[in-house]
Amino acid sequence: MAVTATTPDTRPPAAASRSGAAVVAAVLVLLVVALAVADITQGTAAAGPAEVLKALTGRADPDDASVVIASRLPRMAAGVLVGVVLGVAGAVLQAVSRNALASPDTLAVNAGSYLALGIAGTTGVSLPMLASSGVAFAGGLLAASVVLALSGLGMGTVRLVLTGTALALGLNSVTQGLLLLFPEQTEGLYQWNQGSISQNGFDGVLQMLPVALAGLFGLLLTARRVDALALGDDAARGLGVPVRTTRVTAVVLAALLSAVAVTLAGPIGFAGLCAPALVRPLARRFRGLVRARTALPVAGLAGAGLVLGSDVLLRALVPADTAVAVPTGVVTSLVGAVFLVVMALRLRDTAAADAPDRTRIPSRTAFLVTVAVILTVAIGVTVAGVLLGDSKLLLGDVANWAQGRAGRAVSFVLDTRVPRVLAALCAGAALALAGTLVQAVTRNPLAEPGTLGVSGGAALGAVLLVTTVPAAGSWSVAGAAFAGAAVAAVVVFGLTARGGYQQNRLVLVGVGVAAGTTALTSLLIVLTDPFNATKALTWLSGSTYGRTMPDVLPVALTLALGLAVAATARTELDLVSLDGDTPRLLGLRLSRARLGFLVMSVLLSATAVGSAGTIGFVGLVAPHAARALAGRRHVRVVPVAVLLGAALVCTADLLGRTVIAPAQLGAGLMTAVIGTPYFLRLLVRARR
Repeated sequence: MAVTATTPDTRPPAAASRSGAAVVAAVLVLLVVALAVADITQGTAAAGPAEVLKALTGRADPDDASVVIASRLPRMAAGVLVGVVLGVAGAVLQAVSRNALASPDTLAVNAGSYLALGIAGTTGVSLPMLASSGVAFAGGLLAASVVLALSGLGMGTVRLVLTGTALALGLNSVTQGLLLLFPEQTEGLYQWNQGSISQNGFDGVLQMLPVALAGLFGLLLTARRVDALALGDDAARGLGVPVRTTRVTAVVLAALLSAVAVTLAGPIGFAGLCAPALVRPLARRFRGLVRARTALPVAGLAGAGLVLGSDVLLRALVPADTAVAVPTGVVTSLVGAVFLVVMALRLRDTAAADAPDRTRIPSRTAFLVTVAVILTVAIGVTVAGVLLGDSKLLLGDVANWAQGRAGRAVSFVLDTRVPRVLAALCAGAALALAGTLVQAVTRNPLAEPGTLGVSGGAALGAVLLVTTVPAAGSWSVAGAAFAGAAVAAVVVFGLTARGGYQQNRLVLVGVGVAAGTTALTSLLIVLTDPFNATKALTWLSGSTYGRTMPDVLPVALTLALGLAVAATARTELDLVSLDGDTPRLLGLRLSRARLGFLVMSVLLSATAVGSAGTIGFVGLVAPHAARALAGRRHVRVVPVAVLLGAALVCTADLLGRTVIAPAQLGAGLMTAVIGTPYFLRLLVRARR
């Protein structure tokens, strides 16, 4: 038999794999270099490619050289460094958790770093950059540890994302409270939180570079052990790999790299999520990219390309003077939001969305006692809300005011305080009813207007109108909020309806849409003048400050309509919440019923946002607590949930304007602080 010579097409697979991985790395290096060159030619100053070349060769005008050396080159270097460390951090977090959606964002690393720096800022002590990096590292590591401990490694994508999102919301709410309480000590921290690679000189990059190199080197040393973890914990132990030590080491080093990025540029949203995902399809063709020692650097190159590409794209599409004010993190967040939605649609959903909660059914007497107790609490909170504040009043003052006999000072206080209390009550009740309807239609106990992006869409619509038409009235704001909520609802429910609103897909699409609306809202705030930006931030914090009776009217009318619909269609609501077959067998047009309830929930959420701003977790906590207290029949769940929601938001509003009076905190911040532990408790119970 003749022996033929080995041709290039029949090379050993290992050699072909190594060469393919080398080609991918080379292409990414060329891409990063091209984007870096493009980035340093962009800016507000009239220094184009020719001036940049002269500056690099020492032949430029002193002004042009100053712009290039002191601003553009540091910006480009920061973009490369931040992209590399975030790409590597995301890749190693996904590897050790065996979860494709693990990243510094979904593990609340950025939120933990933000809070840690906020706490440090309240002391008024100016920390050097390395010390700030250490503070950010400690906060990010603690947050990531909490998320991984609560969600469980390898225990499901949706639980990881939900745990990280909930914890990030709670931590960010605490940080926003610190910003309001200590505005002078934390000046500039909000702008930093948007994420920008702009730099003043090379000092920051040079200080963070050794820390980044140490983290990268440490991860490369543990690469073989990380590869073993991909085989499973038992297989890794069989190979002699210390599983727990390896996992802890990898998470610590990933948090260190994230702290480098956060300290240098602020949170650059979703870069650590998208960069490894861009490399993952290549690993199916080039087996050399499967190994961590190769995959981590390639993911870092992809991250650098993503961050620089976002900056270049921003400056190419937006005028130079405007692009300076737009943080790079807003662009990467938009890209990451789209990516998260696409990933959710491709996800194989195995969650049993139609499995009902196991709740006890109390007797009629027990139900009536429960309603009486909650009603008493709601009335007590309402009375306290009217009487307490920066000026304390008596019931006699309220009686005189109602009869038109109060003095000027008392009338002024009650004229401003009563609409606030009514706005809080109506908004809380509306959000609770909206959450009840959404959870019934989707048969998903984790669904609520906030986590599904509906509240974010409403906030985007309201902020868009507030920032463009400052004189807009309450009905106009409510209409804009409804339009934004309707668009978000169409996207979320439209993309997930085909699968029957399955739990994983529904929640992940909702989180992606919520992230996108948040990024767009931040973009609007950044691009508007300071007065409108302050007004918009007031909406986002869930504040009832400055509300008048006309502002309360839209949500009050919508709430009355929603209660009438829920009472009239209580039987249909019970059937829809059971499963997909029983309603059809009984002759109920399931699609029409679902659509009607969803439209009602969107209307309730939109008017609540228009009345009291963005208030999270009420639509989740109130229905859950109501089912635990009253059973599953909606004739009982609805009144209990509505009363609980009204009492919760009114209590949050009362605490926000009395605990630190005369300063105030938005009701949305308070409900997030209250709702986050409850939501995390639900996830832990579901895991068990």
